[in-house]
Amino acid sequence: MGKVYIVGAGPGDVDLITVKGLKCIQQADVILYDRLVNKELLEYAKPNAELVFVGKLPKLHGVIQERIHHLLVHYANEGKIVTRLKGGDPFVFGRGGEEAEVLANANIPFEVVPGISSGIAAPAYAGIPVTHRDLGSSFAIVTGHMREGKDDSINWKGLAESVDTLAIYMGVGNLQYVTEQLMKYKRNPQTPIALIHWGTTAQQKTIVGTLETIVEIAKNEEIKNPSMIIVGDVVKMREKIAWFEQTQVQQSLLQEVSV
Repeated sequence: MGKVYIVGAGPGDVDLITVKGLKCIQQADVILYDRLVNKELLEYAKPNAELVFVGKLPKLHGVIQERIHHLLVHYANEGKIVTRLKGGDPFVFGRGGEEAEVLANANIPFEVVPGISSGIAAPAYAGIPVTHRDLGSSFAIVTGHMREGKDDSINWKGLAESVDTLAIYMGVGNLQYVTEQLMKYKRNPQTPIALIHWGTTAQQKTIVGTLETIVEIAKNEEIKNPSMIIVGDVVKMREKIAWFEQTQVQQSLLQEVSV
Protein backbone atom coordinates (compact mmCIF):
# COMPACT_ATOMS: atom_id res chain seq x y z
CA MET A 1 0.00 0.00 0.00
CA GLY A 2 1.28 3.41 -0.95
CA LYS A 3 0.42 6.78 0.54
CA VAL A 4 -0.99 10.06 -0.74
CA TYR A 5 0.04 13.55 0.33
CA ILE A 6 -2.50 16.25 -0.52
CA VAL A 7 -0.25 19.29 -0.68
CA GLY A 8 -0.91 23.00 -0.99
CA ALA A 9 1.66 24.50 -3.36
CA GLY A 10 0.94 28.07 -2.33
CA PRO A 11 -0.32 31.00 -4.41
CA GLY A 12 2.30 31.15 -7.17
CA ASP A 13 5.60 32.45 -5.83
CA VAL A 14 7.77 29.33 -5.78
CA ASP A 15 9.37 30.42 -2.50
CA LEU A 16 6.03 30.25 -0.70
CA ILE A 17 5.88 26.44 -0.66
CA THR A 18 6.07 25.08 2.89
CA VAL A 19 9.07 23.01 4.02
CA LYS A 20 6.88 19.94 4.41
CA GLY A 21 5.27 20.52 1.03
CA LEU A 22 8.70 20.63 -0.61
CA LYS A 23 9.69 17.36 1.11
CA CYS A 24 6.55 15.73 -0.28
CA ILE A 25 7.53 16.80 -3.79
CA GLN A 26 11.07 15.48 -3.34
CA GLN A 27 10.04 12.04 -2.12
CA ALA A 28 7.11 11.40 -4.46
CA ASP A 29 7.02 8.57 -6.99
CA VAL A 30 4.09 10.26 -8.72
CA ILE A 31 3.03 13.93 -8.70
CA LEU A 32 -0.46 14.90 -9.83
CA TYR A 33 -0.38 18.67 -10.31
CA ASP A 34 -2.91 21.37 -11.13
CA ARG A 35 -2.91 24.20 -13.69
CA LEU A 36 -2.09 26.97 -11.19
CA VAL A 37 0.88 25.21 -9.61
CA ASN A 38 4.19 26.94 -10.33
CA LYS A 39 5.97 24.51 -12.65
CA GLU A 40 9.34 25.40 -11.10
CA LEU A 41 8.31 23.28 -8.12
CA LEU A 42 8.37 20.19 -10.32
CA GLU A 43 12.12 20.64 -10.77
CA TYR A 44 12.52 19.40 -7.17
CA ALA A 45 10.99 16.02 -8.04
CA LYS A 46 13.11 12.88 -8.26
CA PRO A 47 14.53 12.24 -11.74
CA ASN A 48 12.37 9.14 -12.16
CA ALA A 49 9.19 10.61 -10.69
CA GLU A 50 6.10 10.45 -12.89
CA LEU A 51 4.57 13.91 -13.44
CA VAL A 52 0.87 13.88 -14.31
CA PHE A 53 -0.96 17.08 -15.27
CA VAL A 54 -4.55 17.05 -14.03
CA GLY A 55 -5.41 20.73 -14.38
CA LYS A 56 -8.81 22.02 -15.39
CA LEU A 57 -9.35 25.23 -17.34
CA PRO A 58 -12.48 27.23 -16.49
CA LYS A 59 -15.43 25.68 -18.37
CA LEU A 60 -13.00 23.33 -20.12
CA HIS A 61 -12.14 20.48 -17.76
CA GLY A 62 -9.13 18.69 -19.16
CA VAL A 63 -9.41 15.89 -16.62
CA ILE A 64 -12.64 15.47 -14.71
CA GLN A 65 -12.51 15.20 -10.93
CA GLU A 66 -13.60 11.56 -10.97
CA ARG A 67 -10.58 10.75 -13.12
CA ILE A 68 -8.32 12.41 -10.54
CA HIS A 69 -9.90 10.28 -7.82
CA HIS A 70 -9.27 7.17 -9.89
CA LEU A 71 -5.60 8.06 -10.42
CA LEU A 72 -5.00 8.73 -6.72
CA VAL A 73 -6.40 5.33 -5.76
CA HIS A 74 -4.70 3.56 -8.68
CA TYR A 75 -1.18 4.81 -7.95
CA ALA A 76 -1.50 4.32 -4.20
CA ASN A 77 -2.68 0.73 -4.72
CA GLU A 78 0.49 0.17 -6.76
CA GLY A 79 2.43 0.97 -3.59
CA LYS A 80 3.63 4.39 -4.74
CA ILE A 81 4.13 7.61 -2.81
CA VAL A 82 1.76 10.08 -4.46
CA THR A 83 1.87 13.85 -4.04
CA ARG A 84 -1.31 15.60 -5.09
CA LEU A 85 -0.05 19.13 -5.69
CA LYS A 86 -2.71 21.84 -5.65
CA GLY A 87 -2.47 25.63 -5.94
CA GLY A 88 -2.98 27.62 -2.74
CA ASP A 89 -4.39 25.52 0.09
CA PRO A 90 -6.03 22.18 -0.77
CA PHE A 91 -8.96 22.74 1.59
CA VAL A 92 -9.79 26.28 0.40
CA PHE A 93 -11.87 25.79 -2.76
CA GLY A 94 -9.36 23.19 -3.88
CA ARG A 95 -11.60 20.10 -3.65
CA GLY A 96 -9.01 18.57 -1.36
CA GLY A 97 -11.74 17.48 1.03
CA GLU A 98 -13.39 15.43 -1.71
CA GLU A 99 -10.11 13.75 -2.58
CA ALA A 100 -9.36 12.98 1.07
CA GLU A 101 -12.82 11.46 1.42
CA VAL A 102 -12.21 9.18 -1.57
CA LEU A 103 -8.92 8.01 -0.08
CA ALA A 104 -10.52 7.41 3.31
CA ASN A 105 -13.27 5.34 1.71
CA ALA A 106 -10.61 3.28 -0.10
CA ASN A 107 -8.63 2.80 3.15
CA ILE A 108 -5.59 4.47 1.63
CA PRO A 109 -3.23 6.29 4.03
CA PHE A 110 -2.98 10.01 3.37
CA GLU A 111 -1.83 13.28 4.87
CA VAL A 112 -2.95 16.84 4.18
CA VAL A 113 -0.23 19.49 3.96
CA PRO A 114 -1.76 22.99 4.16
CA GLY A 115 -0.55 25.69 1.82
CA ILE A 116 -0.59 29.48 1.84
CA SER A 117 -3.94 30.52 0.42
CA SER A 118 -4.24 33.09 -2.37
CA GLY A 119 -6.95 34.86 -0.39
CA ILE A 120 -4.33 36.01 2.09
CA ALA A 121 -1.13 35.99 0.02
CA ALA A 122 -2.32 37.84 -3.10
CA PRO A 123 -3.64 40.86 -1.17
CA ALA A 124 -0.51 40.84 1.03
CA TYR A 125 1.65 41.10 -2.11
CA ALA A 126 -0.62 43.91 -3.32
CA GLY A 127 -0.16 45.84 -0.09
CA ILE A 128 -3.58 44.95 1.30
CA PRO A 129 -3.82 43.36 4.77
CA VAL A 130 -7.06 41.39 5.07
CA THR A 131 -7.39 42.59 8.66
CA HIS A 132 -6.38 45.91 10.19
CA ARG A 133 -7.17 47.25 13.64
CA ASP A 134 -8.65 50.46 12.23
CA LEU A 135 -10.12 49.21 8.96
CA GLY A 136 -11.23 45.61 9.27
CA SER A 137 -11.69 43.24 12.20
CA SER A 138 -13.56 40.47 10.35
CA PHE A 139 -12.63 38.51 7.25
CA ALA A 140 -14.52 36.01 5.08
CA ILE A 141 -13.43 33.71 2.26
CA VAL A 142 -16.11 33.42 -0.41
CA THR A 143 -16.48 31.66 -3.73
CA GLY A 144 -17.49 33.85 -6.64
CA HIS A 145 -18.06 30.86 -8.91
CA MET A 146 -21.63 29.62 -8.91
CA ARG A 147 -22.16 26.05 -10.08
CA GLU A 148 -24.10 25.84 -13.31
CA GLY A 149 -27.73 24.86 -12.80
CA LYS A 150 -27.57 25.51 -9.05
CA ASP A 151 -29.20 28.30 -7.09
CA ASP A 152 -26.86 30.82 -5.49
CA SER A 153 -26.59 29.67 -1.86
CA ILE A 154 -24.23 32.44 -0.73
CA ASN A 155 -25.59 34.62 2.06
CA TRP A 156 -24.82 37.96 0.39
CA LYS A 157 -26.96 39.83 2.91
CA GLY A 158 -24.93 38.53 5.83
CA LEU A 159 -21.64 39.18 4.06
CA ALA A 160 -22.67 42.71 3.08
CA GLU A 161 -23.89 43.64 6.53
CA SER A 162 -21.56 41.79 8.90
CA VAL A 163 -18.11 41.20 7.40
CA ASP A 164 -15.50 43.94 6.97
CA THR A 165 -13.25 42.24 4.40
CA LEU A 166 -14.24 39.76 1.70
CA ALA A 167 -11.74 37.64 -0.24
CA ILE A 168 -13.61 36.31 -3.25
CA TYR A 169 -12.14 33.44 -5.27
CA MET A 170 -12.92 32.65 -8.92
CA GLY A 171 -15.23 35.63 -9.20
CA VAL A 172 -14.04 37.71 -12.16
CA GLY A 173 -16.55 36.14 -14.52
CA ASN A 174 -19.35 37.01 -12.08
CA LEU A 175 -17.97 40.37 -10.98
CA GLN A 176 -21.04 42.36 -11.95
CA TYR A 177 -23.32 39.95 -10.11
CA VAL A 178 -21.11 40.01 -6.99
CA THR A 179 -21.02 43.80 -6.81
CA GLU A 180 -24.75 44.04 -7.47
CA GLN A 181 -25.52 41.61 -4.65
CA LEU A 182 -23.37 43.49 -2.15
CA MET A 183 -24.91 46.84 -3.06
CA LYS A 184 -28.40 45.30 -3.07
CA TYR A 185 -27.89 44.48 0.60
CA LYS A 186 -26.78 48.01 1.45
CA ARG A 187 -23.01 47.73 1.18
CA ASN A 188 -21.82 51.27 0.45
CA PRO A 189 -21.28 51.67 -3.33
CA GLN A 190 -18.09 53.60 -2.49
CA THR A 191 -16.58 50.58 -0.70
CA PRO A 192 -13.05 50.02 -2.08
CA ILE A 193 -12.43 46.86 -4.08
CA ALA A 194 -9.25 45.43 -5.61
CA LEU A 195 -8.68 42.77 -8.25
CA ILE A 196 -5.29 41.04 -8.10
CA HIS A 197 -4.37 39.09 -11.23
CA TRP A 198 -1.72 36.35 -10.94
CA GLY A 199 -0.97 37.39 -7.35
CA THR A 200 2.56 36.80 -5.95
CA THR A 201 4.03 36.17 -9.41
CA ALA A 202 6.05 38.37 -11.76
CA GLN A 203 2.84 38.81 -13.80
CA GLN A 204 0.94 40.29 -10.85
CA LYS A 205 -1.35 43.17 -11.80
CA THR A 206 -3.63 45.00 -9.38
CA ILE A 207 -6.50 47.33 -10.16
CA VAL A 208 -8.55 49.28 -7.61
CA GLY A 209 -11.99 50.86 -7.75
CA THR A 210 -15.25 50.84 -5.82
CA LEU A 211 -18.25 48.53 -5.90
CA GLU A 212 -19.82 51.08 -8.20
CA THR A 213 -16.92 51.43 -10.66
CA ILE A 214 -14.87 48.22 -10.63
CA VAL A 215 -16.81 46.35 -13.34
CA GLU A 216 -16.02 49.00 -15.94
CA ILE A 217 -12.40 49.31 -14.78
CA ALA A 218 -11.89 45.54 -14.95
CA LYS A 219 -13.38 45.49 -18.45
CA ASN A 220 -11.10 48.29 -19.64
CA GLU A 221 -8.03 46.64 -18.09
CA GLU A 222 -9.03 43.22 -19.48
CA ILE A 223 -8.62 41.49 -16.12
CA LYS A 224 -9.19 37.74 -16.35
CA ASN A 225 -8.85 34.76 -14.03
CA PRO A 226 -6.90 33.78 -12.04
CA SER A 227 -7.61 36.84 -9.93
CA MET A 228 -8.51 37.48 -6.31
CA ILE A 229 -11.20 40.01 -5.46
CA ILE A 230 -10.77 41.90 -2.18
CA VAL A 231 -13.64 44.03 -0.88
CA GLY A 232 -13.34 46.36 2.09
CA ASP A 233 -11.74 49.45 3.56
CA VAL A 234 -8.45 47.56 3.98
CA VAL A 235 -7.91 48.13 0.25
CA LYS A 236 -7.06 51.75 1.14
CA MET A 237 -3.79 50.55 2.70
CA ARG A 238 -2.45 49.71 -0.76
CA GLU A 239 -1.62 53.39 -1.34
CA LYS A 240 0.99 53.21 1.44
CA ILE A 241 2.29 49.64 1.51
CA ALA A 242 2.13 48.25 -2.05
CA TRP A 243 5.62 46.81 -1.62
CA PHE A 244 5.77 43.95 -4.15
CA GLU A 245 4.94 45.79 -7.35
CA GLN A 246 7.23 48.67 -6.32
CA THR A 247 10.01 46.12 -5.82
CA GLN A 248 9.31 44.70 -9.29
CA VAL A 249 9.62 48.17 -10.84
CA GLN A 250 12.86 48.87 -8.96
CA GLN A 251 14.36 45.56 -10.08
CA SER A 252 13.36 46.29 -13.67
CA LEU A 253 15.01 49.71 -13.54
CA LEU A 254 18.20 48.21 -12.09
CA GLN A 255 18.30 45.65 -14.89
CA GLU A 256 17.93 48.40 -17.49
CA VAL A 257 20.75 50.39 -15.90
CA SER A 258 23.04 47.35 -15.77
CA VAL A 259 22.41 46.67 -19.47
